[in-house]
Amino acid sequence: MEADVSSEDRGPAADRSDPSDRVERPDRVARIQADWRRERPDLDVGPQGVIGRLHRLADRLGAELRLVYDRYGLGEGEFDVLCALRRAGEPFERAPGELAAHTMVTTGAMTKRIDRLERSGLVTRRRSGDDQRGRIVALTPAGRDLVDRAFTDHMANERRLLGLVTPEEAAALEKLLAGWLHRLED
Repeated sequence: MEADVSSEDRGPAADRSDPSDRVERPDRVARIQADWRRERPDLDVGPQGVIGRLHRLADRLGAELRLVYDRYGLGEGEFDVLCALRRAGEPFERAPGELAAHTMVTTGAMTKRIDRLERSGLVTRRRSGDDQRGRIVALTPAGRDLVDRAFTDHMANERRLLGLVTPEEAAALEKLLAGWLHRLED
């Protein structure tokens, strides 16, 4: 798979007209596929149509999501850690290993993120009452306030991005992606 994620091919994002009413020009992925079909007619490059576009879409969505994280002085990993603590409910705390299991952050990256959040006054660390070797990470009041505001903006941003497709398309896409991810992760 080739995925070129330059700023080319950024047409009007909010065009939600009926796709059958539009004649669309070939996008970057289609042009790459055409090149490969010319150079390697012996290979089926059809999978690039899905995988290449998903890759480009993931990169574009990631950039759009990071705009909100940046507004709050957070990286994606820090935002994810704060959200995992907030989702834990009162008293908004988890062990570092549990945090890794509830986020998209690896255990190796967790310590670095917790260190940064602690220096920023957004979380605290203390020894576990059950196991003096273990640690517990907890949101501070400032951390809870920040994550509540950031998550509200994050959800508005996700709604904006998902608003580029119809509700029916979004529902079908969610079902399709959930099934594909389930099979891939199995």
